[in-house]
Amino acid sequence: MKGRRHISHLIATALAAAVLGSACASTGTVSGGTPTPHPSPIPGGAAPPPPAPRTAPAPPASPALPAPPALPARLFDGYALVGTALALRGTPYRNGGTDPHGFDCSGFTQYVFAQYGVTLPRDVADQFKQGKSVKPEGIAAGDLIFFSTTGSGASHVAIAVGSDEFVHAPSSTGVVRVERMSSSYWAPRFLGVRRVG
Repeated sequence: MKGRRHISHLIATALAAAVLGSACASTGTVSGGTPTPHPSPIPGGAAPPPPAPRTAPAPPASPALPAPPALPARLFDGYALVGTALALRGTPYRNGGTDPHGFDCSGFTQYVFAQYGVTLPRDVADQFKQGKSVKPEGIAAGDLIFFSTTGSGASHVAIAVGSDEFVHAPSSTGVVRVERMSSSYWAPRFLGVRRVG
């Protein structure tokens, strides 16, 4: 009798283990709530969804720095404009001149910029009020360079070729030519740079 009870107890324990084992596989949890893997495939059921990938938490966002103010984009290519100006080298100086038959300084800049759809005023002082001011170290091809040659204020204008060179229509030698800002004549007369267009 004792042996039968022992065998009955073993059979009951085996059946309980089988029932609990099948419950774990179909529900995905053990009685303690711990997740267990699903058998794949589950007979008579749909395949379980794949586990969600684990991703690291995103780092905290750093505060955005304000962008430095930028000068407006030009409507023309400064190097192309300089090419047009340089092609006019040798054109004679003519007081009040505004075309390739003869230029004065502001007539020269007005004519060259007009070839690129930019209208400049006729007078040097008025041209000095156009566009945005540029620091000397920021000069780019096509910028307007102003000098004070007579009295105070802007009285002469030229077109920047590069960091130190400019092209203009001076009255001293009578032709459109290239000179250097660092020359002993122009350096002390430098007034400022404007970017237009």
